[in-house]
Amino acid sequence: MKLPILFILFFSFVGSAFSQSIRKNYTEMTQSEKDELVAAFDELRDGPDLINDLASYHNNNFQAIHFNNTGYPRSWSNPNNDVFFAWHRRQIFELEQAMQDINPNLSIPFWDWTVDNSTSSALWDNDFLGQFNSAWSLGRSLGSTGSLPSSTNVATVQSITNWQSYVASVENGIVHSGGHIWVNGIMAAGNSPLDPVFYLHHGMLDKLWQDWEEANQASTFVKTSMPRYDGTYSFNGTTLPSVNPNDIVDAKSLGVFFAENGLAELEDYTVSNTYNTVENFYYQYTIEAGNDFIIPSGKKCKFESVNIIALNPGFTSSSGSEFTAKIDSDNDITTAAKPGVVAVRDRPAPEPSFPYFPELMSESPSIVTAFPNPFNEKIHLNLGEKPVSGQITIFDVSGRVVYEKKFSDASLQEITDLAILEPGLYVLKVYRENEATEYIKIMKQ
Repeated sequence: MKLPILFILFFSFVGSAFSQSIRKNYTEMTQSEKDELVAAFDELRDGPDLINDLASYHNNNFQAIHFNNTGYPRSWSNPNNDVFFAWHRRQIFELEQAMQDINPNLSIPFWDWTVDNSTSSALWDNDFLGQFNSAWSLGRSLGSTGSLPSSTNVATVQSITNWQSYVASVENGIVHSGGHIWVNGIMAAGNSPLDPVFYLHHGMLDKLWQDWEEANQASTFVKTSMPRYDGTYSFNGTTLPSVNPNDIVDAKSLGVFFAENGLAELEDYTVSNTYNTVENFYYQYTIEAGNDFIIPSGKKCKFESVNIIALNPGFTSSSGSEFTAKIDSDNDITTAAKPGVVAVRDRPAPEPSFPYFPELMSESPSIVTAFPNPFNEKIHLNLGEKPVSGQITIFDVSGRVVYEKKFSDASLQEITDLAILEPGLYVLKVYRENEATEYIKIMKQ
C-alpha cells in the first residue's frame, strides 16, 4: 500500500550517536514474518521450553488466575482481585520478548475472529499454525463446538463503561471463551497456552482492552502483583520481575502498539530501552510516528517498513539519540533492510540557528568548497587537492541527518537528489580519512 507524501528524505537521524513491537492482524503479516513466527514457536519448545512452562503454569495456577477459592470467576465473585487482562498482557509480552531474542522484528499478531471465522482460514494452513495440531498433539476440532465471537458480541462488551462489568462480560462471555471452545482440544483446557493460537486469540483480547481503556480511562486493579509476575518465580535460571497490573494498563508502557488496516500509529510514547538495546518497530505497511513520540538522548530506536514511514508533528529524535528508518525492500525480515524513505508531514520550519555545530563558529578556512551555494537540485564539492575516502553528511538546523553518502578515492563529488529538501539553511559535514572533519553552511533555494 502506498500513501501520498509531502516530502521524501533519505533518513538516518543521529544526535551525537547512532520491540518494542507493532502487533498486527496475522493477515497483515508478510510470508517471511509467518515463517519466522512458526520457527520461533518451534525453537522455544527446544531447550528450556518456554511454551510448555507457560502452559503448565497456567494449568497449575488456573484458579489463582481466573477463579476464587469457591470456584467462581473472580470477576463475578470478587472483581477487585481479578487480573485477567493484565496477567495475559504480561504473559504475551514474556513470550514476545523471548521471540525477539530470536528475531528482533517479530511480534505476536492477533486473530480477529469476528471476520476470520472459517475452518479453512489461512490461519489453519499447514504452512502456518495448522501444522502444530499434529506436531504438538493439540487435538483441535475447529468449529465442532461453540461459536466464535461476532462483531455484535464485541460491540456489546466494548460499549460497557464500568470497568468491573467490562471485565466480567469479556472474561466470562463468548468474547473470551468463544475462541477457546471453538478451537477445542487443548485450547479448551487449562494448559491452553500450549497451542500457539492461544497467543493470537489473547492478542485480540489485549487489543480490545487497549481500545476500551483509551475510550474510557477506567481500568483499575486493587491487586499490586500477579501470579508468576510477583518477583518469586524463576524460569531457566532467571527470576521474573514483579509487575503491578496498574503499571501496564496502557500497552504502550511495554512499548506495544496495535496496527490495523495498513496503518501503525506510534504516539504518546518515550523510548526507554528498558527491554531492548534498540527498540525495534516493524510493520510491512505504513508506520506513522508523531504526537509526542520521543527518542531521548542516549536512546536507540528503529522503524522498519516494507512501504512507508511517516514522521508527523510531535515526533522528536533528540540530540544524542540514535534513530534509523529502513525499508525492507525484499520483504524478508531475516535480511538487512536498506535506508528508508521517510515522509515528513507538516513540520514547521526550524529557526535558522546551529546549536549542534559549534565547529561552525571557527574562523579557520575550509579546504572543502561547495558550488553552487545556494543550490537548487544538486551541489558539487571540491574535497581538496588529493583523492581521499570518507563520508558526506548533510544536517538540517536541528541536527537531523537528511542525506548521507560515502565516497572512495575521490577529490570531487556531485550530490544529486537535493530537490526534495525544503528551502533553508543546512550543514554539510565532510569526513575524510586521516584528515580533519569539516563543517560548512549551505543553503537550499
